[in-house]
Amino acid sequence: MKTTVFYCLCLTGSLLFGQKNEVKDSLQNKLISLEEVSVSGLRAKKDQPVTFSQISKEELKDRNLGQDLPILLNFLPAVVTTSDAGAGIGYTGIRVRGSDATRVNVTINGIPYNDAESQGTFWVDLPDFASSVESIQLQRGVGTSTNGSSAFGASLNILTEQISLEAYTQLSNSVGSFGTLRHSLKFSTGKLNDVFEFSGRLGQISSEGYVDRASSMLKSYFFQGSYQDENTLLKAVVFGGHEITYQSWFGVDPYTLETNRTYNYAGEIYSDSGELTGYYDNQVDNYSQDHYQFHWNQQYNQNWSSSVGLNYTYGRGFYEEYNNGSSLENLGLSNLQLGTEEVSVTDNITQKWLDNDFYVLTINAQYENNLSEFVFGGLYSHYDGDHFGRLIWAKFASNALPKHEFYRNKGIKKEASLFAKATHKINRQWTVFSDIQYRNVNYSANGSLNELGTIGIEDSFNFINPKAGISFQANERSQWYFSYAKAQREPNRTDYENGNPRPEKLNDFEAGWRFTSTKSRIETNLYYMRYKDQLVLTGAIDNVGAPIRENIGNSYRMGLEVTASIPISNQWIWQPNIALSQNKNLDFKFQRDGNVVDLKNTNIAYSPSFVGASALSFRPNIQFQATLLSKYVSEQYMANIDAPLSKLDAYFTQDLNIRYRLLLDDWIKQIDFSVLVNNVFDQLFVSNGYFYTYDDDYSVPGQITTIEGVGYYPQAGRHFLLGATLGF
Repeated sequence: MKTTVFYCLCLTGSLLFGQKNEVKDSLQNKLISLEEVSVSGLRAKKDQPVTFSQISKEELKDRNLGQDLPILLNFLPAVVTTSDAGAGIGYTGIRVRGSDATRVNVTINGIPYNDAESQGTFWVDLPDFASSVESIQLQRGVGTSTNGSSAFGASLNILTEQISLEAYTQLSNSVGSFGTLRHSLKFSTGKLNDVFEFSGRLGQISSEGYVDRASSMLKSYFFQGSYQDENTLLKAVVFGGHEITYQSWFGVDPYTLETNRTYNYAGEIYSDSGELTGYYDNQVDNYSQDHYQFHWNQQYNQNWSSSVGLNYTYGRGFYEEYNNGSSLENLGLSNLQLGTEEVSVTDNITQKWLDNDFYVLTINAQYENNLSEFVFGGLYSHYDGDHFGRLIWAKFASNALPKHEFYRNKGIKKEASLFAKATHKINRQWTVFSDIQYRNVNYSANGSLNELGTIGIEDSFNFINPKAGISFQANERSQWYFSYAKAQREPNRTDYENGNPRPEKLNDFEAGWRFTSTKSRIETNLYYMRYKDQLVLTGAIDNVGAPIRENIGNSYRMGLEVTASIPISNQWIWQPNIALSQNKNLDFKFQRDGNVVDLKNTNIAYSPSFVGASALSFRPNIQFQATLLSKYVSEQYMANIDAPLSKLDAYFTQDLNIRYRLLLDDWIKQIDFSVLVNNVFDQLFVSNGYFYTYDDDYSVPGQITTIEGVGYYPQAGRHFLLGATLGF
C-alpha cells in the first residue's frame, strides 16, 4: 500500500506544473486566491470574532538561517519556545497561553500535522520547513473549527509556498556558532504553457548543539507540481525529512547547572565498579518522515468553491540507547547461569522503534456573496502505528536471537469530523459568526510495553463543539468583537500509559478591539478559558523525554493580550506585544508525606503570567534593515503545587537581525546577506525544565517523606548565524 500511494503521488506530481497565483472574478471584480481555498475553512478573517496573528514568508525570511519553525515564531504574542540542544536546532518546542504543543493544533495545507497518538508536533522531522512556507496563521484560544484534535491553547495553520509566476533558482548557505551549517537549494520553472509549474527545495542542516554532544544532522526536501487555469488548481506536494539527533532530553540537575551547564547525561557508560568510562557515540534519535499530499481546489462561479485534500504520511525510526545494568527479564530474556553465579542484569544497547502510517481525506465547500459566507467541511483520518523494541547488543545475551524484540504493540486511531460555519453581515457595522463541529474518535492500543508492562486501550469519543460570535465595525478604523467557543478533546497515548484519563472540556470567551489606520495597527483582546478535567503538565517526563499530564478537575486561564505596529518615523517602526495572564487550578489536591493536602488555588504549570516581545526595526532604504528583537518571560512553575524548587526564573533576551540586499543586473539577480546574533547580551537562562516527586518510605521506617527533584534545559548564551542567499 505504501508503494502504491508513493507512485500515484509521484506520477501526479510529474504531470502537474502550474503558474497562476490568483485569478480575477469578472462578475464581482475581486481576486480569488485558489491557493487559499484549501485553508479557507480553517483560517480566520478580519471580520470574524477570532483572536489571531498572521505572518508571511517575507517576515520569516530574514531570520530563517537554520533554526526550527517554533524558534522563528518566538516573538508572536503569548508564545514561549524552548530548545533541548539550547540553540534552536534539533528538538524544539512551543507553548501558547501556557498550553504545550500537544494542545496546539497544527495543520499544513489543511492536513493535520500533530502526531495522532501523542498529539505532539516534532519539527525536527521537518527541518528547514520555513523555507517552503507561504504564510502562517496562529489563532490563540479555541479559534475556528479545524481539522484534527481540538485547539486548547492555539491552532497553527500553515500554507506552503504558492505557485511562482517566474522561473528562479535560489542558493542559500548559513554558518554559525556550535559548528552550524545550512545549505539549501530552491528552484521553480515558473509558468509553463501558462498553466504548469514545478518547484522544489533540497536542504541540509548540521549542528553540534550548545549542549554537549547534542548534535543534529537534518536533511529535508520539498517538491510540488501544479496545474492551474482560471477555475481549477491541482497540486501534488511531496515533502519530508530525515533527522539524526543525539539525545539531549535529560536536562541537568541544579548543581550541574551551576558548575557545567552544557553537560549531557545521555550515553553515559559506567564500569562494573561504577566509574564513568565514556559516552556511547550513537545515542541518537534516528527518524524519517515523508508526506504526500494532493489538493484539488475548484472555483465554480463567483459564489461557489470547493477543495479536496488527500494525504499519506509515512514515519519510521528509532531511539538508540546504551543502558547500564538493565534487567534481563525486562528485555524478555531468562537469567543466565555463569558457573555458580546467576546473572540477572546486563549492559545493553536497544532501539525503540516507531513505524506508522497516516491517511487523511479532507473536503470543503464554500459559498460566498456580498453579505454572507458559508463553509462546510469534513475529515476522515486513519492512523496505524507499530511500537516495538529491538535488542542490538548485550553484554550477557542469554537466549536472545538476532534482532530480538522485547516488546511490541500497535496503536490505531480513526477520526471522522464534520463542521459548518457561517458569517453574515447584518449591515455595514454588525457581523455575526457561527460554527459547529462534530468529531468522532476511536482509539485502540494493544500489546506489550517496555519493562514487562502491557497496554490495552479501547476507547471512543463523540464531541460536539459549537462556536458563535459577533463583530461591530464602529468606523473604518475600529472594530470590536466577542466570541464564545466550546472545545472537547481526547487524551493522548502517554496519558493512558500513566493512568485512567478523562477527556477534557473547555469554554472559551474572547473579546477584542482592532484599530487599523494607514500607518498604525493596535489589537487588544481579553480572554477567559474555563476548563473541566484539563490535562495539564505535571512537570515530570517519561524515559524518552515526553511530558506527563494529568486531569486536574476545574481550572481557568484569563488574560489580556495587546499587539501593535507603530511607525516612529519613515525609517523606524516598532512592533511590541504583551500577554498578561492568570492561570489557576481550583481546589488542587496533592499527596505529600503520605497525606492528601488541599492546596486550594495553585498556579498551572508552565504558565508565566507575563510574556512580552518587541521588534524595533530601522530601514533607511529597501536594501538595508536592522531589527532588535526582545523577549521577556516572567517566572513560572514547572509543577501545579507551587513548590519553590519547581520555579523557573524570569528571563529577558535580545536578538539582533541585520539584512542587506545587493541588487545586480548580471546572471545573479540579487544577493541577500543576513546576520542573526541571538542573546546579544549573553544572558545565561533556562527556558524549560522538569519537576518530579517520589515517596521515600525506606529512610525512616514507618514514615513516608515526599522527595522533590528538578531538571533544567539551559539555553545558549550569545551565538550567531550568518547567511547569504543568491537569487538567479
